[in-house]
Amino acid sequence: MSSDSDLPVVHLVDDDAAVRRSTGFMLKTSGYQVQTYESGIELLKSARYLTEGCILLDIRMPGMDGLEVQQALQEKGVTLPVIIMTGHGDVSLAVRAMKAGAIDFIEKPFEKETLKSSLDQGFRRLSQKEATGERRKDAEVRLQALTSRERDVLNGLAQGLPNKTIAYDLGISPRTVEIHRANLMTKLGVRSLSEALRIAFAAQPD
Repeated sequence: MSSDSDLPVVHLVDDDAAVRRSTGFMLKTSGYQVQTYESGIELLKSARYLTEGCILLDIRMPGMDGLEVQQALQEKGVTLPVIIMTGHGDVSLAVRAMKAGAIDFIEKPFEKETLKSSLDQGFRRLSQKEATGERRKDAEVRLQALTSRERDVLNGLAQGLPNKTIAYDLGISPRTVEIHRANLMTKLGVRSLSEALRIAFAAQPD
């Protein structure tokens, strides 16, 4: 019997507590681990630490709607598959979300099979991320979170240059290079230089 930690994760974002309860129950009984958020703002607060999985995102929420949340996730370099939930026949909004990168949309109330089919597509997308094109796209999105100076420092590190040389080339102090290096690793969500370099290399054209 597999533990909860082995189950695929769904991040469920909806301001309606009844929807969170009913959809969360549907997901759990279908074999998913569910993390719920009552607003897009709450999801974004956890953006850097999100467990790999799919995001099930309501499009109409007070404060920040699904489209705004989706854009903010991209700006933060989060590339998890997003599935939009609409409750008002908002097809035009859903299409805008798809154009902005959502992989699918489903209309509430939805059947369990519709939800599962959509999530299967999302998890297939996650497992295919190792494909070169997907890896490059993922890397490019994550690098967009960096300032131009942070990218300069990362490029220097990718060339194998020591901090002192990077500092000299950029006309800044080694201490400033260290600060940029720490900041870029935080923004990329990595703990080691090798992980940061994998992202830098993945974004480079062949």
